[in-house]
Parts: sequence; structure tokens; C-alpha cells
Amino acid sequence: MNTRVLRTELRRSVAPWAGLVLLAAPLALLYLIPGLWWTGTARWTAQWTSMALWTRSLLILLWPVAVGLGALQGLRDHRSGTAELLASTPRPARHRAAALAGATALTLTSAFALVVLVGAVQVLSGTGYLHFGWLPISLVGALSLAAGAVLGMGVGRAVPSVLTPPVLAVGALVFTNVLRVSDERAVPEAAVPNRLSLLSPAVAQVREVLFTLSASVHVGQTLWLLGLAATGFALLAAATPRARLLALAPVLAGAALALLVLPSDPRRTYVVDEAAARQVCDGPVCVTNTHRARLADLADPGRKALGLLREALGDGAPVVIHESTTPRELGAVPERYDGVLVVDFDDGTIAGARGDALVRALVAQGMAPVCRPRSDREGGPAVETAAQSIAAAWVLGDLLPLDGNGHSRADQIALAEPVWRDLKALPRAEQLARINAMRAAALGCEDDPLGALAGKGESP
Repeated sequence: MNTRVLRTELRRSVAPWAGLVLLAAPLALLYLIPGLWWTGTARWTAQWTSMALWTRSLLILLWPVAVGLGALQGLRDHRSGTAELLASTPRPARHRAAALAGATALTLTSAFALVVLVGAVQVLSGTGYLHFGWLPISLVGALSLAAGAVLGMGVGRAVPSVLTPPVLAVGALVFTNVLRVSDERAVPEAAVPNRLSLLSPAVAQVREVLFTLSASVHVGQTLWLLGLAATGFALLAAATPRARLLALAPVLAGAALALLVLPSDPRRTYVVDEAAARQVCDGPVCVTNTHRARLADLADPGRKALGLLREALGDGAPVVIHESTTPRELGAVPERYDGVLVVDFDDGTIAGARGDALVRALVAQGMAPVCRPRSDREGGPAVETAAQSIAAAWVLGDLLPLDGNGHSRADQIALAEPVWRDLKALPRAEQLARINAMRAAALGCEDDPLGALAGKGESP
């Protein structure tokens, strides 16, 4: 297909309008509507993989649009009454089908590529970790739009009815929602088997910055989408009922091959990106490769916090700081390791702090690690925050609230000040006993750390 034919097809088709829709709709959604894609370390402009996954997640709406617009394009010859005339020309039907399908597929994939490019420019300016492991995620997304449009064109040509585009678009929307990839960290039991759910071109919402799709998912989805595209093209070029029936073979073969390759275990769908999770250290302070740009701000406050904890706790104090890399379900207890202060950059208390405020936040986390991760965006219980404030005050000497935890400064002070006042009035030995009881409650996640500081449960 030369440039002149491509320009002609673009003028005669709905491809430019379809491309405009697929460019404007996702950008409007990502920029104008608040959502999880705006917050945390996994926001859509924070890192390469999360950017690729967020743009792929939008296919739950964009893919049905591509299929419906493709079906509308497939009705062109029928609407114009030229189907029989074109069939009588010496030019092979596959040539005409290639020109029509090529123009539409090129436009839709270009629109999707522009959306990815907008995100990529922002990611590039804000991260120090450059890699290309995200490219397969975006390439499969672009392929899905092209395959969906070509399939829609083929079905529109095979079933030339005014009802075909809306029925096909609604059917594709139902398909993507029923087979939507379940986020197994949030939903223990998927509505459909994992292999079937992965036939959807959309992916789950992004919650963990270190997760990526496994290679078997990329390969299986590519086989499935190539089968869809081949069936769409065959239907677009078919001139007889027998040819239309044979056109179903590629999609059936693609589905069979995909189901052999796609993982049956949800835990093999999203996997930890080992290169991104590798620790980058400055002395005893370590962060993941993904967040290496944060190491400079964390290193000095981290060393200072470790020194203060050593003075306060002795041999029981943490000796290193590591960023959290262990996958967990929503609401699960964050990991605990002997001698390690685990930080999570989705915890606003740590992520938003600098200088002395960061030292205080790290001391608080080292003294009383939270049991309810604040990365769940609900702030965690107020009693945990109050206990952390008192623990940090016991080390640093003054009671100050911690920011970024979802609780107002006034509420934190009102809850913590009476307990802090009573704690300071005790002899040093009793203070240390209550601090140890608080740490045991925080580390075990079975008792109330604030109650331990207040002396609840002590023998009379």
C-alpha cells in the first residue's frame, strides 16, 4: 500500500475520527477525572511500567470503541451500494481489504502511541530508572486496538446491517468486563479462570509499582490478538459463505494456542520485576532501583534515624533501612525483618517528609511499625499514628504530629498528649518498660500499641 492509497483511504474512512476519539478520550480520563492513577508511587506518570499498565487498563473502554468503529467502517461499501461493483473489478479483494484495514489500524495504533508518548515524556523527566521492560505491555495494547478494529471491519462486511456496529461494540464491552483481569491481590477468587480472563486486552488497575506482566502473558495475548486480526482480515476479504466460514479458523487457532501459553495461576500473571526491585544502597540506607532518585534525600536522614534508634533501643534497634519489595494483599500486615527498618514510599508520612521531618518519620516507623499499611490510602488507625508520635517524641524529646497519614494534627495531639504526659511523669525504667510493650504490640499486630504506652494490661 503506497502513500497515495493510504491518503485516499484516510479521506474516505472513519479512521481519522476514530484516532481522534482514541487519543482524546484516554487523555481526558487520565487528566480530568481523579483516580488511583493520580496518587502514590504507581501513578501513571511515576514509572515506566505503571505508565504502560495504566494506559493498557483504559482498553476496557477503548477496545469496544475500536471494534464498533471498525464495524462501522466495514459497512462502507454496503452503504454506498458499490459492493457488487468492486467485486467485479480485477483487483484482488485482499488488496482492497489490506488498504482499508491498514489505514484504520495505523491510525488507531498511532493514537494509542501518542497517549503512551505523553506519559513517557513525564516519566522520563521524573525518574532516574530507565528501562524498556514496559514496551511489550504497550505494544500488545496497540496490537489489540488494531486487531479489534480489523475484526470489527470483517464482521461489518460479513453482516452488513445498521445494527452491527452498536451490537458489536456492546458485545465487546461485555467481553472486556466479563473477562476483565481480576486483581488477585484484592480479589481472592476471580469470576472466571485466569487463562480466560487474560484474553481481555485490558489489565487490572495498578497498585504496586514493582509488578509487571510475565512474558507468558505477552506471548499468549499476542497469539490471541493475531488470530483475531487474521479472522477479521479474512472476513473482510471473503466473498463466499465458505470463505467466511474458513475465516473463523485463525481466531480459533489463536485462542487454542493462547490458552496453552497463558498462565493458569494468577500469581504467575503479575510478577515482581526483579531488576526494578533490586536494592540500591548508600551505606545502610537502601531503596529499590525504581526509586533510586529518592536515595539522595533519604540517605542522611536515614543514617541519623538509625543512630537515634541505636541510642534508644540498644541491640534491638534496626541497623539498616530497606524499601519494601514484598508483594502483599490489600490490608495485609507489612513485612517485618529483624534489624531492618522497612520503608514504603506509598506511606505519605515518609514519602512527603524531608530533613528533620523525615528523621522523625523514620524514627517513628522504627519504633512502632504500622500494622495497617498507610499505602492503602485510608491513613491507618489513629491509635497507630498516635503511638508512633509518642514513640518518636520519646526518642527526640518533643511531641509533634506526623504529617501525611490522613489524620489532622489537632486530632493526633488530642489523642497522644495525655498518654505522652503520663509517660514522661514515670521513672525511666517504667518508661522503657512501656516502650518495649508498645514495640511488642506494634511488631506483633495483636495488641494496642497506644494502650501499651498508657499502661493498659499492666499488673496492679
